[in-house]
Amino acid sequence: MKIISYNLNGIRSAMSKGLLDWLKAERPDVFCIQESKAQPEQIDINAFQELGYHSYIHSAEKKGYSGVAVFTLKEPDLVKVGMNHDRYDREGRVLRVDLGDITIVDVYVPSGTTGDIRQEFKMDFLDAFFGFLERLKKERPNIVVCGDFNICHKPQDINHPENKQGVSGFLPEEREWLDKLVENGWVDSFRLFNQNPEEYSWWSYRFRAREHNAGWRIDYHWVTEELLPRVTDARILQQVVHSDHCPVEVIIS
Repeated sequence: MKIISYNLNGIRSAMSKGLLDWLKAERPDVFCIQESKAQPEQIDINAFQELGYHSYIHSAEKKGYSGVAVFTLKEPDLVKVGMNHDRYDREGRVLRVDLGDITIVDVYVPSGTTGDIRQEFKMDFLDAFFGFLERLKKERPNIVVCGDFNICHKPQDINHPENKQGVSGFLPEEREWLDKLVENGWVDSFRLFNQNPEEYSWWSYRFRAREHNAGWRIDYHWVTEELLPRVTDARILQQVVHSDHCPVEVIIS
């Protein structure tokens, strides 16, 4: 099972840049997107259907904002929208699909870069999301959590970490939250296969950051320890350009 996660920074914009041609060639079994920035009626579901995909969409109430979606070649056994928490669910941030014994959770963690209020919202969301995952793990042990976490975990995951102290996305309390994931049996699948620095998944549009690889690794596939024996590969597809992010991939046997 090939699972690809991709923050599109606007699905309509990405589709205008050749997203569907790339998707047709890549053909993941599961394609999870974040930051769709579109209502369901604004997404060309027929175009995905023509490629063989079932479409599941969770948009934000606010138009042109946030939103996640999952596209699957096989019809899921179960689809659940949100965390049953209205404060976060109205922003379109979590979508779960079950395929056989594997559960995939697509998440778009809030950004805290616009100020203290949104940073507090981000930390509150992370607390709620952790509880959601721990409850889900008791019911479904084989889980892949994919998406844009808006957090770099280690210094090797961000360019010039010495200059990012006090910056949202690399704050101690955010990184400690990822440490808590690890302590509770979640594994960063990419680091199973690649320990190299300068492996990033997001670059600012400013200062020619992507050209200089001045990036951040904030897009992940976290897997449960129970699923580890079935994880056969994980990669960052840095050469793919439809967004300020690039796709990340994991292969589950």
